[in-house]
Amino acid sequence: MTQPPPPPPNQPPQGGGFGAPQNPPPQQPGFGAPQPPQTPPGPPTPPAPQPGYGYPQAPQTPPAAPPGPPQPGYGYPGQQPNPYAQQQQPYTQQQPPYGQPPQPNPYGQQPGYAQQPGYGYPGHPTMPMQPQAPTAGGKFNAQVAIIVAAVVAIALIIGGGVWYASSSGDDTKKDDTAGSSGGTGGKDDKGGSGGTSSGGKEKAPADPSAQVLFKIPSPKVGEDDSASVNGSWLTDKAYVKTGFAEVTGYDLDKGTKLWTIKLPGEVCQASRFASDDDKTAIVFRPKMSAKNDTAGCSQVAAIDLAGGKKLWEKTVESGDYPITFENVTISGKTVAVGSTDGGAAFDLDSGKVLWQPKQTDTCYDDGYGGGPKLVAVRKCGDYDARELHIQTIDPVSGKVISEYKLAKGIEYASIVSTDPLVVAADVGDSAGDGSGISDFFSIDNKTGKLRTRISAPGDQYAARCDGITRIEYCSGLVVGNDRLYISTEEHDGTGEYSRTNEIVAFDLGTGKQTGQRADAGDGFEITPLRMDGTNLIAYKRPPYDEGGQVVSIAGGSFKQTKLLQNPDTEAVRDIETSMSPDYSEILYAQGHLFMSQVYADSSSSKDKEYLAVGFGTKG
Repeated sequence: MTQPPPPPPNQPPQGGGFGAPQNPPPQQPGFGAPQPPQTPPGPPTPPAPQPGYGYPQAPQTPPAAPPGPPQPGYGYPGQQPNPYAQQQQPYTQQQPPYGQPPQPNPYGQQPGYAQQPGYGYPGHPTMPMQPQAPTAGGKFNAQVAIIVAAVVAIALIIGGGVWYASSSGDDTKKDDTAGSSGGTGGKDDKGGSGGTSSGGKEKAPADPSAQVLFKIPSPKVGEDDSASVNGSWLTDKAYVKTGFAEVTGYDLDKGTKLWTIKLPGEVCQASRFASDDDKTAIVFRPKMSAKNDTAGCSQVAAIDLAGGKKLWEKTVESGDYPITFENVTISGKTVAVGSTDGGAAFDLDSGKVLWQPKQTDTCYDDGYGGGPKLVAVRKCGDYDARELHIQTIDPVSGKVISEYKLAKGIEYASIVSTDPLVVAADVGDSAGDGSGISDFFSIDNKTGKLRTRISAPGDQYAARCDGITRIEYCSGLVVGNDRLYISTEEHDGTGEYSRTNEIVAFDLGTGKQTGQRADAGDGFEITPLRMDGTNLIAYKRPPYDEGGQVVSIAGGSFKQTKLLQNPDTEAVRDIETSMSPDYSEILYAQGHLFMSQVYADSSSSKDKEYLAVGFGTKG
């Protein structure tokens, strides 16, 4: 997960990305087999800017470490003792061997954008990794390389990875997220973790070759302004995408506008999930933002994706001011919004307030993860001794069903999946790469007990989460089949200057690797998107001379089946590689691949950039 610090909110990374030529870094042990020692050649001649992923590129200085967590400001709980504090046993982290890594309806919902930080499906988009500068002299010591290879081989024989287990303690007292009690819970949203024994619904076409179906120009924003364009979904008839202060439905094949919902201000956040009847929720500004404008993202609305209508619009006040919401999600028929200043849950159909979380001087609901279940990340305690409560809650009543308390001092956590419940956190700020992940916690929804803990060193895995403002925004990983599927960092391929990576699987019951591995192929970078039954759908970002691919990976054998192959022309590849899986929304279903931006600025339209592009198979 070694990555440069993220750009401003929702802004794609700048520069050449995967495409620029590069010198190969020092030989690193790969995932699954030891790499033979190599002697890096001299630097190649740089090509034209913006080539595809996998092309060699000049050495670069590793990025600086990301800044630490922000200091407490307005809205943070007061510095008072935590009445819900629970003593936890310290854990001892065993180091893994060197080189060893320790739903039914395809159109309904998203991630990654098994749940993922993408939008519209239970999956989402991996961050381009910049290679480290070569060591002095630019060459490896052959003897050292041989020793390293031997160590890797021993590690592979030992196998397995590392797993941790602990419980949330004997204290069964729960800090309820809502003041009311009772209720039976809402209907589970579709998507979940997959699990049909017959695999998935996505079938390989007779001809996986794809063509560009349509391109949507980047919206025009004010001079020197920028805007969020978060949110994209699929129905059986439309590709729906947020624009600048609007939400628009496009024909799946032609890209023609089917409907547009105009809004008074920009869309700040959008639910990754949609209900069975194609309804979702967004948060937006009450007016166009301007310089020095303090108008926050205070408006919550439900959108009918099938009919192209805004169903209702609500605000929630704290004192005399409307609350600015930082995240929004859906579980069943409940819309949940959260922030440091308070939150609320609404009925998706009517907009009726179902419950509001209890706000105290020391505890508040930071945000929610949705989909099959509703999970709250509740923060308690002083800023320098924070305790995060991971609560599975009844979406209708807000009653806490189960709770697990992370160790004190963990400031941020992200909900990777709500069923099975998987949480990502950077324990002790040890990730060191800005990814927000050092460990995954697999938790039992019913009891609140920790099933296992999975160590995910940042130099080995390419997933990342943004637990600071968007609780369920993660990329490079998917949960399904009671397993965690995660992208590895890129490493040397077999070809000269080439780079590649894999997807590996962890068992959520034991925390150990299953031994399954899906190779990207030389020059490609593979990213899991979502589950399709028991199969995994993944996107392969292309090298400089090929087009991208979408593949289905069998849940058991991990055999790959190509579902879509994009054109390898330079013009198409430039558009495709401009949308990094780590900072873009990628949706795939029934021979259609849609890629879109989540951020636009005044230069986007001038430079003829695209808000979204649609690809479709010919077969």
